[in-house]
Amino acid sequence: MEMLHLQGTSSIIGSEYCKRPVHPRGPPSLLPKPFLQLTATSKTLPSKSSLDSRLSISYRGPISAEAGKQGWDFGRFLKTIYFFQGPPSPSKFIEFIIEKLSGPAPSELPKRMESSGIVLVAGATGGVGRRVVDILRKKGLPVRVLVRNEEKARRMLGPDVDLVVGDITKESTLAPENFRGVRKVINAVSVIVGPKEGDTPDRAKYSQGIKFFEPEIKGDSPEMVEYVGMRNLINAVRKGVGLRNGKVLFGLEDDKFKELPWGALDDVVMGGVSESTFVMDSKGGENGGPTGVFRGVVSTANNGGFTSIRAKNFTVAEDLSAYDGLELRLKGDGLRYKLIVRTSRDWDTVGYTASFDTVGGQWQSVRLPFSSLRPIFRARTVTDAPPFDPSSIVSLQLMFSKFEYDGKLNPSFVEGAFQLPISTIRAYIKDPVTPRFVHVSSAGVTRPDRPGLDLSKQPPAVRLNKELGFILTFKLKGEDLIRDSGIPFAIVRPCALTEEPAGADLIFDQGDNITGKVSREEIARICVAALESPYACDKTFEVKSVVPFSEPFTVDPENPPPEKDYSEYFKNLKDGITGKEFLQKSPVAV
Repeated sequence: MEMLHLQGTSSIIGSEYCKRPVHPRGPPSLLPKPFLQLTATSKTLPSKSSLDSRLSISYRGPISAEAGKQGWDFGRFLKTIYFFQGPPSPSKFIEFIIEKLSGPAPSELPKRMESSGIVLVAGATGGVGRRVVDILRKKGLPVRVLVRNEEKARRMLGPDVDLVVGDITKESTLAPENFRGVRKVINAVSVIVGPKEGDTPDRAKYSQGIKFFEPEIKGDSPEMVEYVGMRNLINAVRKGVGLRNGKVLFGLEDDKFKELPWGALDDVVMGGVSESTFVMDSKGGENGGPTGVFRGVVSTANNGGFTSIRAKNFTVAEDLSAYDGLELRLKGDGLRYKLIVRTSRDWDTVGYTASFDTVGGQWQSVRLPFSSLRPIFRARTVTDAPPFDPSSIVSLQLMFSKFEYDGKLNPSFVEGAFQLPISTIRAYIKDPVTPRFVHVSSAGVTRPDRPGLDLSKQPPAVRLNKELGFILTFKLKGEDLIRDSGIPFAIVRPCALTEEPAGADLIFDQGDNITGKVSREEIARICVAALESPYACDKTFEVKSVVPFSEPFTVDPENPPPEKDYSEYFKNLKDGITGKEFLQKSPVAV
């Protein structure tokens, strides 16, 4: 990847062609395709001496430019074209130079692209799941259901439901295309428990509650549904829903450094003499770790005035549609730079661009929302460009330029040397973060193994955990998979579920201590509300009604109770409380 910097004679190309008009809608790619491509790699961080040696070979190159004293470097021009495009065609070579020296007319700023993701409901034909689907539809939200039985689902949810068939216990049935566009998940899948003596077709006995019959597992085991199935579902949706800490495109993550194949792309391509490079400093980061450094010398000679580094096209496009923008961790120098995000593999086409200012001598995080990116072609806004598509990012580019957009100039531009250390580029989820994965679990999951607990006073599922294939044990293991996944989550643990209407006063608790009952309709409403509440994010909690199990709860249809603001309940929840903390402690009264 070392860029050769060959000195050549000055060129008359810039002065001869800079005023010749060329239509802005010329061919988007004037050089041969495809690009030479290099896959970005993620490697275990080597020792300091090894890193110094490898990075000096991979990235370093001399910068011979000095503002105002250079001649156009024909050899460096050829090397730049060759690095990104391979051997250029002579006929396209001249056309490319002419095209680079002209630009489209100024135009108005296009409207920002708005997007909304699909909510996937798994277990959509169950008692809670079908109610979740109904609530989401009434809210006008796009819904997709994951079911095992299409005929049953369409009969229950309607013929027009957006439906995919799959079984979370069978990874091969969870095809990636079925989850395209999914941004949030409500998982109401649960192992099937039924009476040993059988049940009615509509599972009337089951709906009454576990205390009214002797239960047994029907169908797949708790391990397959609650643990293996959870693992498969998380893997299927992870890319679409995003990770709390974002996705690193360049930089250090988990003791591995992910690199990008950067190459210099300076104004030499239009006759200028500015020069830049990208080097790695193994201990130049803010905490003594590795960092990249974009540095060079910029000059306005020969109608130039910009330097940049651009990554070769990614072999596989990055899908960042689960995220809200890109964050750069860098050490500023007081200058204004640009980040250009490319969604086309063509060489010379629209780049979605945002400018950002830096603070001199300080490490800072710069967040650039995707909604702020504007389509730019040769420093001009393109109003009829396609909307930015974060699901198809093929290259990144950093630029220091005299030019802003549509004839405006960079207010902090100065000729001469510059240096911008960049330690990380990552996609981020904007604050406040809300749950992307809401899971319906069960109260009691930590109790079978809790020391000193009087099981005779516990619900049947706790007492019969072993007989029911360790149902609660595997539910807890499934919860742990979610908590460890990095996906923003909420885990709802209802007490005994009933077919009663929603509307009773509720108790939210944490630590897995309460018993009681709660309506399936209420739990469905809680799940949907949790998707939009930052207070519910990364929380695990139990829910029950204040109405005793022995008393029925009814609602007057003519005078229904007011709808609840569940955020008032979510506000009191705390991070990190699951009930597992009691498993290592002395007996606790429940």
